[in-house]
Amino acid sequence: MFAHALLDHDGPARVQVGRHPHHHGTRADEPEGHDRGPVLKSAGYSTGIFGKWHLGDEADRQPNKRGFDEVFIHGAGGIGQSFPGSCGDAPGNKYFDPAILHNGTFEKTQGYCTDIFFGQATKWIESQKGKAPLFAYITPNAPHAPLVCPEEYEKKYEGMGLTKPEMAFFGMITNIDDNVGKLLARLGEWGIERDTLVIFMNVNGGTAGVKVFNAGMRGGKNTPYNGGTHAASFWRWTGTLKPADVDKLTAHIDIFPTLAELAGAKVPDDVAKKLDGRSLVPLLKDPAAPWPDRYLFTHVGRWGKGQAEESKYSGCSVRGPRYNMVSEGRGRGRGRGKRWELYDLKADPGEKNDVAAQHPDIIKDMDAAYDKWWAEILPCLENENAVGPAVNPFKELYLKQFGGGPADPDAGQPADNPRRPGGRKKQ
Repeated sequence: MFAHALLDHDGPARVQVGRHPHHHGTRADEPEGHDRGPVLKSAGYSTGIFGKWHLGDEADRQPNKRGFDEVFIHGAGGIGQSFPGSCGDAPGNKYFDPAILHNGTFEKTQGYCTDIFFGQATKWIESQKGKAPLFAYITPNAPHAPLVCPEEYEKKYEGMGLTKPEMAFFGMITNIDDNVGKLLARLGEWGIERDTLVIFMNVNGGTAGVKVFNAGMRGGKNTPYNGGTHAASFWRWTGTLKPADVDKLTAHIDIFPTLAELAGAKVPDDVAKKLDGRSLVPLLKDPAAPWPDRYLFTHVGRWGKGQAEESKYSGCSVRGPRYNMVSEGRGRGRGRGKRWELYDLKADPGEKNDVAAQHPDIIKDMDAAYDKWWAEILPCLENENAVGPAVNPFKELYLKQFGGGPADPDAGQPADNPRRPGGRKKQ
């Protein structure tokens, strides 16, 4: 089982630094710690990111300050998003023909965003191959809302009894699949597939498609149930990794130490001591290798400003190899107080039967582990009272490059953000 984030900004943060985002000083976007980019660069790697960053839009938080040589990204957590403070994309941005920040300068591209990100990554890989080892981090924002995809992909799902948003959602995923297939084919054409480790993974639980298919799991994105944290993790290294399934409890926090070990990169001792993750190399070599039990902690983290302490049990979970202990909370129904639910995922993978009353000893142990974790992360939340800039950094940079001012109605409004008050929802 591979556990990932509840939210789309948690995942990149954990992958980049091998720690839970709360542990490195944030419940949201900006990671503090030793990122994967600098560690791989110390081993001689060229590094590139293509797509979604979502770890801080301010200049000192962007990928070029975090160890990436090549940067081709949109802002915020989704194309066209804009929120008060530092989180916002180029004004008016859309999934087709988006303005993309390329090494500090916006480029007005042509085409569908996912095709553009994979296309740029493919060109960069081709330009770098044979010069030095490289790390390409391809992070399409799809299938994040708004649900928009090329018409030919949406039409693939006509006649299946799906709603229009569901058709677009699955079309967006199919488009990703096709782009991955094209990239894999190019690796073979270039003769480097046996020298390339390809990792395919998603960031959080399902969204628009969970009513159609959710593998029997309960919940989705923004929930602490298994359907909110269970993620795909496929690793392909032709000629090195043998086909296998690994049933150990692993997570996104394990990616950083794994890549560091595979690259022969030295993780500084002070950083290594703080890592929450562990290297997956033993399991890649032998899926039956010893893997000590541990607990994984999640928290939705979307509490109001200054409400961290009272939100301790609002949307959190403690996951072990067999059991998932959940507190739904979120200030609804049962309120924010502690009320643990317990699910035996081996006997009940759909989390239908709460067995907390039958296992008080397990609840006691997991509760104590959660108390210890919460006590560790609470002092780290240094951004709780941070004051963001008056104008989104991406917007400010875009207007500086192309002209206009923050008050311009056309330049200042985000495109089709269904979560923003007044935003237009794509159907």
